[in-house]
Amino acid sequence: MNENLFTSFITPTMVGIPIVPLIIMFPSILFPSPSRLIDNRLVSIQQWLVRLTSKQMLSIHSHKGQTWALMLMSLILFIGSTNLLGLLPHSFTPTTQLSMNLGMAIPLWAGTVATGFRYKTKASLAHFLPQGTPFPLIPMLVIIETISLFIQPVALAVRLTANITAGHLLIHLIGGATLTLTSISTITAFITFTVLVLLTILEFAVALIQAYVFTLLVSLYLHDNT
Repeated sequence: MNENLFTSFITPTMVGIPIVPLIIMFPSILFPSPSRLIDNRLVSIQQWLVRLTSKQMLSIHSHKGQTWALMLMSLILFIGSTNLLGLLPHSFTPTTQLSMNLGMAIPLWAGTVATGFRYKTKASLAHFLPQGTPFPLIPMLVIIETISLFIQPVALAVRLTANITAGHLLIHLIGGATLTLTSISTITAFITFTVLVLLTILEFAVALIQAYVFTLLVSLYLHDNT
């Protein structure tokens, strides 16, 4: 058991060089690509899930918003597969790093905002000042709306980081408690092991849900700007 709870979140290195880029590229290898005229079961299930997710997520978008379909589907597949691979023993989860999540959130958010200012300039500027605002409150509301706009990518990144990190820490703590209780009380150790199994199942669900939530919020930002 690691002495430091946050040891598993340290960026892995090889010969002093961070290997995070290799870890980030690894999930793309796991997705099969069709190489025959007739797809196998795995490819068919993958395509069905992508079509189902894209249909639910892009149904509210206009034609300009639907052009982001490839970007949104790639994003949800990448985050979901990265989160799931991070649950394997002795693995590293890149989505526990706030810097990486900000690196995903800021460009996507900036793209949606730029799209809004390009195609809906008046509506985008109108968000900074609600209709019917008293004149003395105009400067304060403009500042508040500007801050709320710039805090959106930070909220995206922090939400994903906090949820994934909290789940990993709970699994680490309960797993360590189970090992310690094995030599003290078998019954208590069995109870904590059962909790650990249930928590692991929950973390698999959280890994997929957080990928969906992150992509859905980006999709909603895009909908507001197209």
